[in-house]
Amino acid sequence: MPSAPLPSHVRVLVIGAGFGGLGTAIRLQQHGETDFLVVEKGTEVGGTWRDNTYPGAACDVPSQLYSFSFAPNPDWSRSFSPQPEIQAYLRRVADEAGVLDRFRFGTAVEDAAWHDDDASWTVRTTAGTVTADVVVAAAGGLSEPRMPGIDGIEGFNGEIFHSARWNHDYDLTGKRVAVIGTGASAVQIVPEIADRVAHLDVYQRTAPWVMPRRDRDYTTAERLGFRHLPGLQRLYRTAIYWGRECFVPGFTVNPGLAAPAKKAALANIARGIADPALRAKVTPTFEIGCKRILISNDWYPALARDDVDLVTNPITKITGSAVVTADGVEREVDAIVVATGFYTTEQPIAGHITGAEGRTLAEVWSEDGMAAYKGTTFHGFPNLFQIVGPNTGLGHSSMVFIIESQIAYILDALSRMRSDRLTSVQPRLGAQRRWNADVQRRLARSVWNTGGCSSWYLDAHGRNTTLWPRTTFTFRRLLSRFDPEQYVTTTRSGVPAPTDRRVTA
Repeated sequence: MPSAPLPSHVRVLVIGAGFGGLGTAIRLQQHGETDFLVVEKGTEVGGTWRDNTYPGAACDVPSQLYSFSFAPNPDWSRSFSPQPEIQAYLRRVADEAGVLDRFRFGTAVEDAAWHDDDASWTVRTTAGTVTADVVVAAAGGLSEPRMPGIDGIEGFNGEIFHSARWNHDYDLTGKRVAVIGTGASAVQIVPEIADRVAHLDVYQRTAPWVMPRRDRDYTTAERLGFRHLPGLQRLYRTAIYWGRECFVPGFTVNPGLAAPAKKAALANIARGIADPALRAKVTPTFEIGCKRILISNDWYPALARDDVDLVTNPITKITGSAVVTADGVEREVDAIVVATGFYTTEQPIAGHITGAEGRTLAEVWSEDGMAAYKGTTFHGFPNLFQIVGPNTGLGHSSMVFIIESQIAYILDALSRMRSDRLTSVQPRLGAQRRWNADVQRRLARSVWNTGGCSSWYLDAHGRNTTLWPRTTFTFRRLLSRFDPEQYVTTTRSGVPAPTDRRVTA
């Protein structure tokens, strides 16, 4: 239940309390904008890191990059942070920032509609209705689990749950378990549960590229240095950041530059699996980087266990007690763990937001796929900003860097709206189209589009509407200031602001 009633009106309403929503709230307060509210359907801050509590859950971005630049964490225990530490970090940052009095938990957004007559949003939630001048959607791209459309899955009589909704009350010990999927979550889950289940079947549709996980405990000296010598932690962060940016050309310009990574991934297979037939099953048939590159030291040894079977025949149906594959084999199981990802190219929040023309964002995107201006604003949806919008995802570095870049852009927009007395801003259709045409042009030559795979990066139209095809410092530069000349803006009287008269669509 929300801790206090909703106000009737706020200047800024933020949806979601993960990294994006929490970071927005903190930066709003730091910039003197106190008239805001954050609504969150969950019970506390954290978003993805609150919800994904499966065995082995951890970040695949180095710890030093996976924190806010304005709130460094000297207490990371390892070079790659486990889920409990990330969640504890977010709780601590929220407490220390003093913003939680403007958060309402247990409050889901049911719909949000823009009204031209008073230039405001009306947002209906499970805790009541609130109006806002500006809405910041920070629900995240990994917020709604995707269950597979397998025939008979609803009739399974055993235990079944998605990796993002792990049932900790169900003990897998001694059970026959099936894991559907071999993506980032499965690669962490399987090694953690393999030694306590009676038998494990892992269902693989496509073999992923898995590189060694260069993970280690931080030494006592390092941890003391992080706490008492802030410059040391900044040095670590800077070095890791630029090291990660070196991956970009291999993704976006010349896949051949990723040859060392491919060699390391193949060596990882050779170290972990002796059986030639199993090695062949786990060796990808597409270019490295086309799908998300995973990291693990124990994935392949887990698959090589005698009590683990890697199943590559497609699943045709699920009965009350078994998983059936295309070769007719029926494998009895007590529990099924679904690790099939999230709705990333059909974000659920889009179906709840209605713009100036009476259409939802989902309806607009259904025509050509997700699209935004600078991954943040939308033509036809005045005063709507999104954190982690279309084509802002990364295949190599920390999303926190992208999130902070977008927050800075939003803050500058709010400042400009206040100084110029603007009541509404929305990107010009031409500006949005030019931005996305350039993004798609760059993606056309990337490994994500040419690497020979089918990934969750691509939508139903075959367009990559998920990833950013350039460096992160380029993204930050392009969002370094709000650019009203690319926007349709109105003043309190409802007439176009002076900047509109100088620019054509």
